[in-house]
Amino acid sequence: MAGVAAPTVRLLVLGVVRMLGEAHGYAVHRELMSWRVDTWTAVKPPSIYHAVKQLEREDKLRAVRSEAGSRGPARTVYALTDSGDTEFFGLLQAALVSPEIEVLGAGVAFMCSLPRDRAAELLARQLTVSREIAEELQGMKPQWPDPEQPPHAHHLLDLWSGVFGANARWTEAMLGRVRAGEFRFAGDAQGAGSAFKPGMT
Repeated sequence: MAGVAAPTVRLLVLGVVRMLGEAHGYAVHRELMSWRVDTWTAVKPPSIYHAVKQLEREDKLRAVRSEAGSRGPARTVYALTDSGDTEFFGLLQAALVSPEIEVLGAGVAFMCSLPRDRAAELLARQLTVSREIAEELQGMKPQWPDPEQPPHAHHLLDLWSGVFGANARWTEAMLGRVRAGEFRFAGDAQGAGSAFKPGMT
């Protein structure tokens, strides 16, 4: 739908505002750029500001005050509404089982907002989905009996299957780390694990 921010940028914006408690658009942009979000998603600065305004119109964000900027006009500071919090958790859980790597990456960035058991459950589903897709792609090879003829489907299927196979191996390793007690998830005892930050592997 024209004018509606994509799920990935919505998740990122809601997640950052929730993490910071309150934030204006520039603070959200600055935080996401510090994560180098433009290198692992298609999210660009204009889409961040668009998402902030869109989420305010949808009552997912509410203006709490204005803050004078060092240059230019005052900035509106936002916080999540109850509806925004619900939207955040819905998008987060959907992201963690998505086969799209960009969406999954956004989910992983905020996975510690969930209880550990729930995050592990969703990563286990991601692992199953990735393995199934890799197997399905290999199973399509008989539809193209000659791998030397365009579109060289056998080789393309190997490529795509390899991508999902790599995703499955990464997810299996991350799931093991989560189950072993790494990172600090919602509801964990004080001092358990360490906070997960985007860019950690």
